[in-house]
Amino acid sequence: MVRITKVHTGVGDGGMTRHLDGTEVAKSDVRLELVGTIDELNCVVGVVRMELDRFSDVAADGGHRATVARVRRTLLPRMARLQQELFDLGAECSAHPERIPEGMRVLPESAAEELLTEMDEWLEEVEPLSSFVPPTGSPPVAQLHMARVVTRRMERCLAALVDAEGEDAVRPFALAYVNRLSDWFFVLARWVCAIIGEAETLWEPIGRREPE
Repeated sequence: MVRITKVHTGVGDGGMTRHLDGTEVAKSDVRLELVGTIDELNCVVGVVRMELDRFSDVAADGGHRATVARVRRTLLPRMARLQQELFDLGAECSAHPERIPEGMRVLPESAAEELLTEMDEWLEEVEPLSSFVPPTGSPPVAQLHMARVVTRRMERCLAALVDAEGEDAVRPFALAYVNRLSDWFFVLARWVCAIIGEAETLWEPIGRREPE
């Protein structure tokens, strides 16, 4: 169990910090950039949870929007689970796989498989796409798109770490999990639109936007 009694240590005042295994690095370190981006994504997921909490389930006529209640029931426990998994992933990525402290548990392969299972379930309730989807919509949907792009940046950080330190810099699981997670956010944003009856905005190429 982690026990934090003091946050302001002053250790980082000179632009240095330490990874999980005690390795001292500059705050510009590639691995640290990855861990920071994982933390950033966790914050965005927290905003999604906030938007879901205040998403109105009262219809214009004063009636109850059962669809919003369904979205909350589906998303809130998954967002909570994901925040825990992101903390796990951040801790793991803070050290080379060979230097992870003995006894520390890491995410199982099933965590990535669960993302695929959930995506397949949601895709059964959305229409096939006829164009790209610009990131917009109601607050929860827009924030899910924000989570999607931060996840893609996190994936680029992973790729940069592998380029810098070699293929064994992280478990292959981490790459698979993050790649699937971005798609998971995208599908979930579309599923929310479908359930609450929100029209998706589709990208129109220049030729369709400009008059002949």
